[in-house]
Amino acid sequence: MNKVGENVVRIEAEALQRLADRIAGSMAPAFDRAVELIFGCTGRVVVTGMGKSGIIARKIAATLNSTGTPSLFMHPVEAVHGDLGMIVKGDIVLALSASGETEEILQLLATLKRLQIPLIAMTCDENSASEPSPAETSTLASAAEVALDCSIDKEACSLGLAPTASTTTMLALGDAVAVALSEKRGFKEEDFANLHPGGKLGKRLARVESMMHSGDAVPRVTPKAKMPDVIYEMSRKKLGITTVVEGQKLVGVISDGDLRRLLEKRGKDVLDLTAADCMSREPKTISGSEFAATALAMMEEKKITSLIVVNGNRELQGIVHLHDLWGTEMV
Repeated sequence: MNKVGENVVRIEAEALQRLADRIAGSMAPAFDRAVELIFGCTGRVVVTGMGKSGIIARKIAATLNSTGTPSLFMHPVEAVHGDLGMIVKGDIVLALSASGETEEILQLLATLKRLQIPLIAMTCDENSASEPSPAETSTLASAAEVALDCSIDKEACSLGLAPTASTTTMLALGDAVAVALSEKRGFKEEDFANLHPGGKLGKRLARVESMMHSGDAVPRVTPKAKMPDVIYEMSRKKLGITTVVEGQKLVGVISDGDLRRLLEKRGKDVLDLTAADCMSREPKTISGSEFAATALAMMEEKKITSLIVVNGNRELQGIVHLHDLWGTEMV
């Protein structure tokens, strides 16, 4: 049976290779036009499809959303029973149909034309992206402002019936459009992070400011504070460190390690010193807008367990501790 599986993958891979060749060649103007239409859209991309094409349409809508293009999925049957109200002027419809003759999709055309909604079609009508005669072109491709060609030589199903290679090419073409749009928008890693706050991906892209200790949870003393008060503040806040501040400005830190070294060197005389006498004057700092992964890398490189979070004026914002990162699946 592994030969059957191998054959399926090879057929679909060949279909994708031909799709790539079309995007680079005969379909290039249509592909670029589709990207330009969506880029200039002031509303949302409404993606629709029926059956297996509908499943692919849902995924394309999700990919567009996650890469910075507002989108939603509209079921064509629900649309003709009231959900067409979700489409408004300024939107664009991206319709998927292998045959280009899906009745439920075609029922939407009159309304789309009346509302002057631009239509982009993805069909397996192999003439859709070229210049065929009207008789050779599917109804959906003929009605669309832009028709994108997902045609295949054959399905990977041994009966040639189950949507396999056709849905794979639709999915890949949807990804190609979404990524091209994200590139055109200048979509950056931080934009991606803002749209993915949950799950493992969101944790990996979390910002320091979302994970740091702030406000009253941050240990802080003045430079004139006596060491007994410093030790009390460190013990009370339980981060193994305290900041030393003048007003809001960070001037130094004192860590558990600093205390141990001072006690070994000076014994109980340490208690007569002030925070200014004992602090490290060049603590490692980070901006709250940095990725938590960057903070982790700095801690590993410097072999420390805490970073002080400051703004551009070196004003204290918080502390991010290694323990805060252990539950994020980055460690």
